Parts: sequence; C-alpha cells; structure tokens
Amino acid sequence: MRNEHQIYLISDSTGETLDRIFLALKAQFTNFEYELNNFSFTRTESQIQQILEKAKKRENPIILYTIVNSKLAKYLADQAQSKQIPCFGVLGDLILSFSKILNQRASHEPSGQHVLNEEYYQRIEAIQFTMNHDDGNQTDDLEKSDIILLGVSRTSKTPTSIYLANKGYKTSNIPLVNEKSIPSRITSKNFKPCIVGLTTEAERLFDIRKNRLNSLKENESTEYTNLEKIKEEVENSKKIFRKNQWPTIDVTRKSVEETAASIIKIYEIKNR
Repeated sequence: MRNEHQIYLISDSTGETLDRIFLALKAQFTNFEYELNNFSFTRTESQIQQILEKAKKRENPIILYTIVNSKLAKYLADQAQSKQIPCFGVLGDLILSFSKILNQRASHEPSGQHVLNEEYYQRIEAIQFTMNHDDGNQTDDLEKSDIILLGVSRTSKTPTSIYLANKGYKTSNIPLVNEKSIPSRITSKNFKPCIVGLTTEAERLFDIRKNRLNSLKENESTEYTNLEKIKEEVENSKKIFRKNQWPTIDVTRKSVEETAASIIKIYEIKNR
C-alpha cells in the first residue's frame, strides 16, 4: 500500500515562497510520495475552513503555510489541531524573532515582497533586457549588460540568464560557435560587464542535443550530435575562455540555481 501524503501549501500571497521552501524540504527525503494541493491568496477564515474540510477527507494530510496575519495564522493552526491535521507555519516564528531583534513591529502585510518599489521595476527592466539579448539576438549594446554568458549550444545559457534576470541582473547570452562569433569589443580588458563561460562534459552534451533533436522529431545525424565534433567544440570553448581569462563554470552536474549562484559570486567579486 502506498504511503502517499497530501501536502497542502496555503499562502496569503502567490505561494512562490512556500513552493521554494517545500522543494528544499522534500529534497531531504528520498522516499517521500506526495500529492501537492496549492492554495494561494488565502485571506479569510471561510477559505481556511473550506480547505480544512477537504484536507480532513484525505489520507495523510500535512499543511504548510505562509500567512503573515497573525490572527488568521493562529486560526488556521487551531482549526488544524482540532481536526488532528499536522500544520506548520513557515514564517511566523521568523517574523517574530526579527521583530524583536530589529525592535520594530512587522507590517503583517500579505504580498509585501511584491510591492511596486524601485527594486521591483529594476527587476522587470532586467527581465525585458535579458529577453531581448537572448541567444545573441542583440549585441549592439552589450555594454549595458551586468552579466554576459558564453557557451556552446545547450549549455543552459537561456534558462540561467532568465533566472539571473529574475534576480535583477541584466544578462546577455551569446552562443559560442567559434572565436569569430564573439563580438570583438568584449575581449577588451576595459570592457566592464562580467563575462562568464559555461561549459559541460561532451558526453552529457551529446545526450542533451540528441534528446533535443528527438523532441523536435529531427533524427538526422549531423555535426550537432557528432560526439567527436562536440568534444572539439567543448575543448575550443575552453581554450577561448582561457585565452581571454574569463571565469568558467562547468554546468554538467549543476542545476540552473546552482550555476546562477556561482555566477553571482563571480559578479560580486569583480565589482568589489
């Protein structure tokens, strides 16, 4: 019999924070079968009662919540306890602790992290810039980039760029075909944006490219999926990175988040 848990993620905002916390939590357990039930913008006792009624009818329910209104959070916790449903607040104790350390009252305002301030608009601007500078589409204003990523095809340049953009970094990415495919001005030592080379193991790249062609129903054998040519591509890219003294990250066994974190560290060191 499957021991599947029903996970209820209850948030008074978009639920993005809670999603990420649960992803980090579940990664700690190898044998964890679950079904997710997401409830965002939960801001009334009536909404909570409806969710709890559903949860009570399911086997092995567990509730995680981010609700900044202390009264509503207590209501959820009390009601869940009365129905014997495990219930865990993610932010409550943390907000209280910070309130004591900072010696100020928390606003307890839902969606507080999504306020339309200068930081928000800078992030939107970074996303727009990054989308316009994806895959070498626009190179005439690369000087405006915070970060420029270089790498052969399928080294996660685009998803990493988008992730960085969501962190507020204007990111351009350029596919590395050969040395001539690099805009000459970025090789200057006076060029300000942070340039990072992405590389990966040839065998892994071969699998990714082959799967990519299969998904597009293009099964023709080309240099794009020729292992020897791929090895040559990867080695040439490394030579170019070394020649220009650009920091390099091997993305073979890294998630986009891990790669982005390494890039941000490189960026911060460069801009100290």
